[in-house]
Amino acid sequence: MYLRAVHAESSIKALFEFIKENPLGVLTTAISSPSHPFIQSSHIPWVLDEISDDPEAPIKGQLRGHMARANPQAKAMIESASNTTKLQQDVMILFTNQYHHYVTPKFYTETKPVTAKVVPTWNYAAAQVYGKATIYYDAAAEETSQYLSKQIDDLSRMCETEIMGYTGQDGKPGPWGVTDAPERYIDIMKKNIIGIEVTIESIGGKAKMSQEMGQGDRQGVIEGFNALGSDVGSHIAQQVKKRGEIKDAGAQSQKKPAS
Repeated sequence: MYLRAVHAESSIKALFEFIKENPLGVLTTAISSPSHPFIQSSHIPWVLDEISDDPEAPIKGQLRGHMARANPQAKAMIESASNTTKLQQDVMILFTNQYHHYVTPKFYTETKPVTAKVVPTWNYAAAQVYGKATIYYDAAAEETSQYLSKQIDDLSRMCETEIMGYTGQDGKPGPWGVTDAPERYIDIMKKNIIGIEVTIESIGGKAKMSQEMGQGDRQGVIEGFNALGSDVGSHIAQQVKKRGEIKDAGAQSQKKPAS
């Protein structure tokens, strides 16, 4: 990921929060195989286990997910890990904010009328993780069964309560639980998936929200997105304002003389 300094998110804690708010990540692998494509990607919802937000920590956390055993990417991973449970190759997982949008040069109300030296761009936020993957693919192994049971239970609870808001409190319905389905049915479903556990060895991210522009142009972007009258427009406008204020505060602190 290209991390221009003005857009880069350096806080691992903030990146962890971003992942928890946007848990659908794209798993990408590069595995040499006589039967499957070298590079493959799949959208997978992940459960994040935080370990450390220290940038120097060798392992900062782990991501737990699963995918269909019939997925060609799963087959390539199983093939590569046939004598072990670990992939030798690094894997990458990309998380993207659901709110992103094209930015028209018409929004740059300060620069466009004066020099016209502006071009279109796109505002978005993303986080990228690199690490090693352990593959739980032996359907007959107790370790696989235990991993998948915990994984699907934790993932279901997270999605039901944090995404759907089904907490069972304040008049809201209670969450769906794995035990709501027949145990035999769940056992059959578990045999049709594999577990994937990725240790987070490297993590980076960015919020590209017009903060590279001057205050006048940023204000034009905010007003332009608010004028769209959409949820996406309102969210982008808020993020442009927030990121602009962070940039301005950083610039002011650099100007202060050392005491």
